[in-house]
Amino acid sequence: MAKLYFRYGAVGSAKTLNLLAVAHSYTQQDKVVVVIKPALDTRFGRESVTSRAGLTREADILVAPDSDLPREKMLGAHCILVDEAQFLSERVVEQLRSVATELSIPVICYGLRGDFRTRLFPGSRRLMELADEISEVKTTCAYCNRKAVFNLKLVGGQPSQSGPVVDLGSEEKYLPTCAKCYEAKLTGAWNLNEELEDVEQ
Repeated sequence: MAKLYFRYGAVGSAKTLNLLAVAHSYTQQDKVVVVIKPALDTRFGRESVTSRAGLTREADILVAPDSDLPREKMLGAHCILVDEAQFLSERVVEQLRSVATELSIPVICYGLRGDFRTRLFPGSRRLMELADEISEVKTTCAYCNRKAVFNLKLVGGQPSQSGPVVDLGSEEKYLPTCAKCYEAKLTGAWNLNEELEDVEQ
């Protein structure tokens, strides 16, 4: 039986770059890769899976919350890669679990763990419940050298916890932060003279 993987990380942790690197490796070996992404993610184009580093690839399957995954498009695949998995519905995550189990195709999902209010996305929560393996794609805080664990939202350049949970954006809207800087920025207690600290492993 193949496995369902969930690889999560804060914004800017190169999750999509990791996905594209894995896709490239399979393709270089003449293996078939199927790339899936949520249809609602239109930041770089409806069908485009694009990293902040500039690498891009077209998605093979776009999914909505009520989608039935087209298994005929997956037959013969050596790996299934899913971008922005936090936006998947629980229903789609459960189908991915079945694909790994019943079709014996490894499924690797990349996405955020929590939203800008530090709450789990429903899709991420279901992945954490169903995945065989869960791993973190690490990056550092935008304000210090500690490991980033939260996603800080900016509205007009100012930290905010307002607005809808699904609010698409990139560096202009979200920054990776450690817990300490996240709290400090939201409460206005940030000390500009705070010394940088080592990355926490």
